[in-house]
Amino acid sequence: MSAPEVTVIEDIRPLIAFVAPLIGVIGIAWAGEKRKNLRETFTFLVATIQASVVLSMVPILLSGSIIEFQIWQMFTHVPLLLRVDGFGLLFACVASLLWIATTVYAIGYMRGLHEHAQTRFYSFFAISLSATIGVAFSANLLTIYFFYEMLSVSTFPLVTHMQDKDARTGGRTYLGYLLFTSLCLLLPAMSWCYVWLDGGTVTMDFLADTGKVGAFSQTTQIVLLALFTFGFAKAGIMPLHSWLPGAMVAPTPVSALLHAVAVVKVGVFCVIRVYSDIFGIQVLQELDGEDWMIGLACATILISSLIALSQDNLKRRLAFSTIGQLGYVVLGATLATEQGVGGSVLHIAMHACGKITLFFCAGAIFVASGKKYVSELRGLGRKMPITMGAFMIGSLSVIGLPPLGGFISKWYLALGALDRDMTWVVVVLLVSSLLNVFYLLPVAVTAFFRDPDDDKETGMKEAPMACVVPLAITAIGCFVLFFFAEPILHLVGLSK
Repeated sequence: MSAPEVTVIEDIRPLIAFVAPLIGVIGIAWAGEKRKNLRETFTFLVATIQASVVLSMVPILLSGSIIEFQIWQMFTHVPLLLRVDGFGLLFACVASLLWIATTVYAIGYMRGLHEHAQTRFYSFFAISLSATIGVAFSANLLTIYFFYEMLSVSTFPLVTHMQDKDARTGGRTYLGYLLFTSLCLLLPAMSWCYVWLDGGTVTMDFLADTGKVGAFSQTTQIVLLALFTFGFAKAGIMPLHSWLPGAMVAPTPVSALLHAVAVVKVGVFCVIRVYSDIFGIQVLQELDGEDWMIGLACATILISSLIALSQDNLKRRLAFSTIGQLGYVVLGATLATEQGVGGSVLHIAMHACGKITLFFCAGAIFVASGKKYVSELRGLGRKMPITMGAFMIGSLSVIGLPPLGGFISKWYLALGALDRDMTWVVVVLLVSSLLNVFYLLPVAVTAFFRDPDDDKETGMKEAPMACVVPLAITAIGCFVLFFFAEPILHLVGLSK
């Protein structure tokens, strides 16, 4: 994603964006359970500061420069280095802006259900967003690995927040998958690159720009590609996907941001980084065994969609939907064409907005009615028209219908497949979109057009406004993103 020759500006703002949530944790912990308003003010304040700092770097990137800040020289030639390029900044913008919406939503959700340990929840939520920004701005493999692991550990208390048997089981699966793959697959792949370079530094674009990965044998390249792909297990590629449905035991604000934006998107973000900036499009196109990754991504898309069809629990249905949508992002990277990578980049933003809307709606339904199964939603659209209307919009965006953002990203993915003369991949995209229709639209249809089982209660009964307003805003965002595909591609350097 990085241009070969750009002006590098040293600026402290990347560090501020990373540190702001960590400083906010101090205020959150100090306010505690006795000063809830103050605690939530600290949460909202640091989220706003982080987003403002991130957005302030957009003009610099659009002018053709990139920003760097060295945190610490860990080893010889291997610094803990932050670098802000177009792709990293886009991801940081998505995560930080949606954190603001999720902060407001979490207040309504956590208070509406009188959840316990809310101070711990907000504290680790902030740490997780700090780690996410660290990944977005990582300049080399060591830095990205450091923040990737930080994110895994800091989200564990959020997944196990309920502290019951299901939460503990889901948490063990979550941490077990992510730590095992990063230590046994990702770390060896990263070490392999560093050792081969005799200790030289490896920035995210160094290997691709110098053609050094191309100097490896074909077998070595395939092994490295596999280690990196499966090492970033947060990407949810099958068969290393089971942690994601299990993590749905977490409170909905966690599912919404961390499993629709931060955690899973960190996984696919890292995969795109490795494919585009470590290997490079040219190397991947010439790699004989690379097509197996295209097949694996397509299999993930179709199988997860089929499993989603059978899920009655709404959050689990959305979880398997997420696995399939992550497959789209990986597919675009594996196609190794400019159009395909553009589709991957766009789908990170488009899917984030659509899927967080769906999770917000699922949480709002639970807060207002206590219902969490699709079969229980008969007639609920009459009582919760705003929530179910937003669910319909989010569903149509994930399905990929215009004028919603999901259409643009899927269009670019199809063009990327045609660039590789892979018509069968376009067929997979069409079939998967049809499956999206079958498992998402029935939720809204059941809510709006089926008679309720119990119609004793009449009138509207929406969740608290703190839940409803964010889901309405993100639903509107699905429309807005449809018209901003070109500026996004321009930011990441992929527009013509």
